[in-house]
Amino acid sequence: MRLNRWSKPARGQGLDLTTTIGSLVFPNPVFTASGTGGHGAELAAYVDLSTLGAVVVKSLKAEPWAGNAAPRVHEVTAGMINSVGLQGPGVEAWLADELPPLLATGARVVVSIWGTSVDEYQKAADMLADAPAEVVAVEVNLSCPNTHASRAMFAHDPVATEEAMAATAGCRRPRWAKLSPNVSDLRPIAEAARRGGAEAVTLVNTVLGMAVDPATRRYRLGSGANGGGVSGAAIHPVAVRAVHDVHAAFPDLPIVGVGGVTDGDTAAELLVVGASAIEVGTATFADPRAPALVLDGLRRWMAEQGERRVSDVIGSVR
Repeated sequence: MRLNRWSKPARGQGLDLTTTIGSLVFPNPVFTASGTGGHGAELAAYVDLSTLGAVVVKSLKAEPWAGNAAPRVHEVTAGMINSVGLQGPGVEAWLADELPPLLATGARVVVSIWGTSVDEYQKAADMLADAPAEVVAVEVNLSCPNTHASRAMFAHDPVATEEAMAATAGCRRPRWAKLSPNVSDLRPIAEAARRGGAEAVTLVNTVLGMAVDPATRRYRLGSGANGGGVSGAAIHPVAVRAVHDVHAAFPDLPIVGVGGVTDGDTAAELLVVGASAIEVGTATFADPRAPALVLDGLRRWMAEQGERRVSDVIGSVR
């Protein structure tokens, strides 16, 4: 396995990092997170994307979407808050312009899609039906405002979650449901996602938050009173709890853990509580090499723990 040119070879190169998520097998459990690595090959200058388990691209709507007004990002303690608003070129333009250079890197690609109605989810998924085989899965971002339910998030309601997931079957590849931590109990939402056809769940999306400048008494983000999503190291314990509880309830439901992964230890923590893979997100803004560095760190952690196979680590909490 090749390492990016900034990484030093880690101990334990003979480790078996292979992981299985539903019907798919990946060479290792370290992925990029949607929304933090761009729409395509932006990170290729810093990381050999073919060495990662997969690259998860920024969420795409069926049609182009302008996103929210600036400012869109603000640094907070141990993380950031954003209100980018899922800006994107739309599925058709992404397939034509962004996907080819990403495929040229040798990456395995997971597409993230979103919508504000069940019909919009279906349209975005249907547009991916004939995508190249290297697009191995679709991550359905359900942490989006549902315009048919007073803009409450799909992922806040089991019925809406199941309906949106069922509508995405037209993509003709495995689907993962990306769920929100902003609920009292994730377990019925995860169960509904599986009923809707999800092979796995991605836990978790950002935590709802807000930032205000006390001197000017103005909102720090262009979204104003709508606030934004908090990500980064600050939400890592939230992600650990979410993965733990869902895995305990549904041990046969694969989980992709995301939230505050910054090194091998934080990646391992999510694996130990039940994730079959992890995504590296906000850490990439501080250092675009972060996914590769986390992968090296995970190798070192396994060697130090005397573990040979990542499959033995998953769900090993006691």
